[in-house]
Amino acid sequence: MVDQLQGTWKSISCENFEEYMKELGIGRVSRKLGCLAKPTVTINTKEDVITIKTKSIFKNNEISFKLGEEFEETTPAGRKIKSLVTLDNDSLVQVKDWEGKETTITRRLVDGKMVVESAVNNVTCTRTYERVPTNSVTNS
Repeated sequence: MVDQLQGTWKSISCENFEEYMKELGIGRVSRKLGCLAKPTVTINTKEDVITIKTKSIFKNNEISFKLGEEFEETTPAGRKIKSLVTLDNDSLVQVKDWEGKETTITRRLVDGKMVVESAVNNVTCTRTYERVPTNSVTNS
């Protein structure tokens, strides 16, 4: 399953992201900027370590982890949190815990696209990404 998610993905749609960020306690200006971002996500594996890099014009973030092993992560908002990623059916499920709160991020393939659902409390955001062809890298 992780093999199918490997590669580079670009955001093509986003639903309910501002409400999700609001529920996380992110300020208004950061929410507005976050909604403008069209991030690119790169997922790689080396042996049993998975790396997910998220890049946008506003923030970059990178996490590396082993499935089933809790790790500390610093979020793009600067929070230090505990995170755990597991494989559940055909989905990569990440649970983040901080200050008694919890958010779940589920990444899965749907019709060749990567669908990322982020949920906190009763608010869910859905981002859809399409694969960037490996031959689309341009030389300048």
